[in-house]
Amino acid sequence: MVPDISLGGRTYGLLAYLYGPGRRDEHLDPHLVASWMPELAPDPGRDAAATLKQLQERLDLPVQAVPEHRRPRRHVWHCPVRADPGDRHLSDAEWAEVARRVVHATGIAEDGDDEACRWIAVRHADDHIHIVATLKRQDGRSPRRHDDYNRAQAECRAIEADVGLRQLNPGDGTAAKRPTSAERAKAVRAGRTATSRELLRDHVRQALAGAGDEAEFFRRLTEAGVRIDQRLGPSGDVLGYKVALPGDRNRAGEPIWFPGSRLAPDLSLPRIRQRLDSPDEAEGQPAVSRPRHGATPARARREATGIVDRAASAFADGDEGTVAAQLPGVGEVLDALAQTSSASIRQQVTEAARSFERATRWHIRAERADGRAVRSAARGIIQAGNALGRGEDGGATAMLLSTLVLATIAATRWHAARRHHQQAAAARQAADQLRAAYRTAATTPLRVMRVQGRRLPERVRTRHVGTIETALPGRTGSLRRERGWDALIATLDQAKRAGHDPEALLQQAVAWRELSTADRVTDVLVWRLRRLGRIPADPPPTHPDTRTTKQQPQPVEPHTTAPTRSPASPDRRPRR
Repeated sequence: MVPDISLGGRTYGLLAYLYGPGRRDEHLDPHLVASWMPELAPDPGRDAAATLKQLQERLDLPVQAVPEHRRPRRHVWHCPVRADPGDRHLSDAEWAEVARRVVHATGIAEDGDDEACRWIAVRHADDHIHIVATLKRQDGRSPRRHDDYNRAQAECRAIEADVGLRQLNPGDGTAAKRPTSAERAKAVRAGRTATSRELLRDHVRQALAGAGDEAEFFRRLTEAGVRIDQRLGPSGDVLGYKVALPGDRNRAGEPIWFPGSRLAPDLSLPRIRQRLDSPDEAEGQPAVSRPRHGATPARARREATGIVDRAASAFADGDEGTVAAQLPGVGEVLDALAQTSSASIRQQVTEAARSFERATRWHIRAERADGRAVRSAARGIIQAGNALGRGEDGGATAMLLSTLVLATIAATRWHAARRHHQQAAAARQAADQLRAAYRTAATTPLRVMRVQGRRLPERVRTRHVGTIETALPGRTGSLRRERGWDALIATLDQAKRAGHDPEALLQQAVAWRELSTADRVTDVLVWRLRRLGRIPADPPPTHPDTRTTKQQPQPVEPHTTAPTRSPASPDRRPRR
């Protein structure tokens, strides 16, 4: 059950909408379910003699009774309360009780207060009501409605438990502001799936992903086609900013501006500057290190995979300050990947980034923790994708997505353990969306690996099966039933041909991080092996006669460390 409070200045206009047919004829049987005093509140929906004008005048009477200079400019308090789509339909009597509890909790009309504000609750659909109140009490005073939004949220959580509805996650005041019903309706009329507020939030987050400094952040926003209005101080320094979509105007023809802080708490200019500034910047180190010159999309994704994996390890045993630095960085990697992914997964990754941004905020800030590495990974992805204008390497993208799934699962567990309910739910949703993107991205490279694994000579397969049994005793049977089994066999064979000891490399991959959260253990091991062993994420073409022709070593990317090998093995190195 979700309340959504807003203020307005036209009582009659709001009533005309609530009792009218709606923008798409969706309003059915509009009528009152509750009011401040039923005998004084006419109901134009059920009483043919009642008019909207009569209802408006009686609601506005306390406001009109005070001198004009004491009347609030926006005197109409509007609070739609909407049930979850999966909830049962409440009766009129139940919705009336919901309305009475909400106006009591918010200070609009406390129980037993005969001088409280006048209010009504209108129902014109099965799943929600609209509470309308005027913000002058009948004794001429203003209501004490401080923090009414959070109090309405808390009361709705209690109502859900009492009435037996789906219980939503309690908030902590760090969520981004939700689009209003008017913003959603405007998006529908414009044929958009997201509101201006949501689209601008995406643009600002994506411009911030891996940005080296403030100038680059604003330049990226401009290149994305976003209108920017910077607030300058007397010295010419930028004090703040607001953004607007081209062509998005109000009734007066003026651009509809959104300050960064209204898009999300961490998108205000001071908070952005905190993220751009590194703890070591004062020591002369850059806030974000530069990616390798000429890096390909595949290399950028491979390097990001290792960095995200290390960041995710901090979620298991890191303190809040460290996690507070790493989580926004993982969000930036998601934003960077959304901008540079192929059309087949771009929407899924974008939705995952939108979901995950809620998991990056709670009541703590990263004071001194260093998040430069993970921010640099985001920068490398963007620069590699944009500079070369090339599509991403499918295998490297799948490798990164597989690691991001595990990272978001680790974030879910971290938040859940600390009772950060909304953040945990957001991370869980992002993990589900990333799983869908991963399945799409991994289809082709894993299919090629499976074919290669099946074509290996039986003696070679048997040797690699023994390697797996040694590293994961007792699990070979369950792993054989996974679709990635043959891909794992092929990867171990390519690791051997690249100069690695497959058993040592597999032991390292197994020990790297836990496997209990993996949906498909073989998939996770395939990508860990290829990253740790510097094996190309996209498998090389299969030799035309794998069964009879001696396999030649495949070219691999340069090692930053020596290939793994057992102590008794000769010092084998890949031939170039």
